[in-house]
Amino acid sequence: MLNRPAVGLPFRLVLTMAAACGLAAASIYYNQPMLAGIAASFGTSSASVVAIPTITQAGFAVGLVLLAPLGDRFERRRLCTMLALFLALALFIAGVTQSFSTLMVASLLIGIFATLAQQIVPLAAHLAEAGSRGRVVGLVMSGLLLGVLVGRVIAGAVAQAFGWRMMFIIGSASMIAVAAAIRALLPQSPPQHLLGFRELLCSLWPIAREEPVLRHAAAVGAFAYAGFGLFWSTLAIYLSGPPFSLGPAVSGLFGLVGIVGALAAPLAGRLADRENSRAALRAGLLSLSSAFVVFAQFGGSILGLIAGVVLLDFGVQMVQVTNQSAIFGLRPDARSRINTIYMATYFVGGTLGSTAASVAWKLGQWPMVCSVGLACSLVALAIHLAAGPSQLRSRVERTSRSS
Repeated sequence: MLNRPAVGLPFRLVLTMAAACGLAAASIYYNQPMLAGIAASFGTSSASVVAIPTITQAGFAVGLVLLAPLGDRFERRRLCTMLALFLALALFIAGVTQSFSTLMVASLLIGIFATLAQQIVPLAAHLAEAGSRGRVVGLVMSGLLLGVLVGRVIAGAVAQAFGWRMMFIIGSASMIAVAAAIRALLPQSPPQHLLGFRELLCSLWPIAREEPVLRHAAAVGAFAYAGFGLFWSTLAIYLSGPPFSLGPAVSGLFGLVGIVGALAAPLAGRLADRENSRAALRAGLLSLSSAFVVFAQFGGSILGLIAGVVLLDFGVQMVQVTNQSAIFGLRPDARSRINTIYMATYFVGGTLGSTAASVAWKLGQWPMVCSVGLACSLVALAIHLAAGPSQLRSRVERTSRSS
């Protein structure tokens, strides 16, 4: 095993990683507000074009499992540069192709290579000093969240003004700029292992089995993200009916309200650095639970929905950053694989939440959605409380020893 270099983190470097995360994550969501224009260009049905976001998400899941662990095996700066360039190429193909089937393949590749963001987050934790790791991860996660939230809005505006192809071309150019910035500004980060690809994948299960803190964080994160996915999967349907009768553009604007959640990421990181991770996690889960109470009681008004979205996004970001700050202190030599395990479980939770959304809506519409969302949040809170203070104290102790 190779030792990591002692690297300081200038603020411009943190901003570069945050921007790279945001732009990579945004590329997954560019297609969502542009589906009508894509369908018109190719003369295809709405039923066919809605497969584009699905295959992009599927690509992300594949990349998460197959590419994310590679950060423990290859020099990270070079790896991130190559992923950014491959993502740029996939976006360019999506923007210029005249074939719908080629667009589908490009969408799959966009999802796969957008896992660049999941290389950068553990890299940020790897480069940061122990006393500032939470703050650095929080800032980088703020960039990722802003990319997810703002990416849809910008894509819709660009597509309306210049056409959907232009958004993919702009996205491609932005990833070329990201690759150049990574190459110029990020320090070299030697690999932590010389394991083969198969050995890397086979080591995921032993790591999960041997790290109770990782299992705890993954379970809490999965249930928290399930509630998050449940809400956002049904919001547009809810707003389209009485008493609102609003179009999809308005539901998209609710994403901007979630920018408040970006403010939670640095706060959670600072609390984790001060060894208050238990308090930060509890606050995030209580905020998440409160959101569904607000949705149930005051969701009949726009102001009530806005208040709930603020609580929801704030809570999810507190949970996410606190969990990641904790797990990145477990094994410095396996941070990429630890992040793979955590994010794969997190992603499964979100997928199950989105799937449960349609069932909940059919069974009881908005009240049932709020009830299931609250149940997910309370399960996450119960898992957290059941772990007890001793496990979370051991998390801090292990973080200190690994630095």
